[in-house]
Amino acid sequence: MVETQNSQGLSTATSGKARDSGAPMSQSRILITGACGFLGNTLIQAIHEAGLPWTAVGFDNLSRPGSETNRTALRELGVPLVHGDLRCQSDVDALPVVDWIVDCAASPSVLAGGDGRTSSRQLVEHNLAGTVNLLERCRATGAGFVLFSTSRVYSIPALAALPMTVQDRAFDLAQGASLPVGVTAEGISESFSTAAPVSLYGASKLASEALALEYGAAFGFPVWINRCGVLAGAGQFGRADQGIFAFWIHAHLRRMPLSYLGFDGHGHQVRDCLHPRDLLPLLQKQLAAADDRARPRVVNVGGGRASARSLRQLTDWCDERFGRHPIGSDPRPRRFDLPWAILDSRQATTSWGWEPCTPSSAILEEIALHAEAHPNWLQLSSD
Repeated sequence: MVETQNSQGLSTATSGKARDSGAPMSQSRILITGACGFLGNTLIQAIHEAGLPWTAVGFDNLSRPGSETNRTALRELGVPLVHGDLRCQSDVDALPVVDWIVDCAASPSVLAGGDGRTSSRQLVEHNLAGTVNLLERCRATGAGFVLFSTSRVYSIPALAALPMTVQDRAFDLAQGASLPVGVTAEGISESFSTAAPVSLYGASKLASEALALEYGAAFGFPVWINRCGVLAGAGQFGRADQGIFAFWIHAHLRRMPLSYLGFDGHGHQVRDCLHPRDLLPLLQKQLAAADDRARPRVVNVGGGRASARSLRQLTDWCDERFGRHPIGSDPRPRRFDLPWAILDSRQATTSWGWEPCTPSSAILEEIALHAEAHPNWLQLSSD
C-alpha cells in the first residue's frame, strides 16, 4: 500500500486494506463524518473524555451555520478536521486510511427537499450519494462502516394511523386496541413497516441503509446500522423540524413566539429523546465486533418510553424552570408530523447490552444551562 501524508500528518492512500494493518481494535483509526454537526461533534468529544486509544479524524463541509463553533471545539481537542464534501469522490479519495468510517453526516430535517426552501436533489446527493462515496472508500481500503440512520425510515401513514388516546396531556397508544406488527407499548421496533411514504429524507436514509448492507456483503467489510430517535443535548443546533427539544427550550427561555402545530393544537405529540454521548458504548462494542455474524446489522437506538415527553409536557417543564410563557395553537396538520414516535431499543439491549444512561431530566437541564449561557444560540445556528 502506498501512503502519503496529508496536511494533518495522517496517512492517506487510494488502495490497500486498512483493516490489514495489524493495528489492534483497541487502537482503531476512525473517521467521523459530519464532525461539526451535533452527533459527530458530541461523539468525538465523548471519545476524548473517555480517554479511548483511538486516533480520530473529522470530516465536514462546514455548510451549516454554527459549524465554526464546533470546528473550534475540535481544534481545542487536537482533533484534525478535513474540510471537504462527501458528494465529491475526489474529496473522499483524499481522506486518510482508517479502520472504520463512522457516518454521522446528513441533511437531518424530515422536511428537507420538500419544503420549498431546500433542494430535493441536494438532499439525495448529501444523504445517499455521499454515503455511496464512503462505501466506495470502504471497498477500496477495507474499512468497516457504521451508519447512524434515523427512525424516520418507518412508514408515515402506518404511524399516523396508530390508535391514540390522551393521557396526562400526551398521546399514548389506546389500551386494548389492535396494533400492527412492530408496535408495542415499548415503542416502534425494527420490524415495523418501512413502506413509502417515509419522506424524501427518510427514503434517502433507508436507501443508504440498503446499499451499506449490500456493499458490506459484496465486498466483505463489516457494516453496522443504528437507527436513532430524537437526539438532544446542549450545543444542538435547534430548529422546529430538527432538534425540537433544544429549539423549544431556547425559544421558551427567550420568550419567542411558540405554537402547538397540528393534530388537536394542544401539543400532545410525543417523542423520546437520547443524548448522543450515550451512543459511545454501543460504538465501542460494534467496532470490536467486526467479524461477528450473529448480531443483527440494524438496531434501533432511542431513549425509549422512560424519556418520552409531549410538547405540552415539555412546556410544563420549561414553565417551571423559566417561568410561564404562553403558547399559541394551530390545529392545521403539518406535513410528515406524527402523534407518537417512541423507539423500542430492546434489540440493541439484547444483542449489544446497550441501554441509554442519561435521563431526560438531565438532558433538559443540560440544554437549559446551555441556553442561559448562550443567549444568541438560535440565531447562530439558524439556516
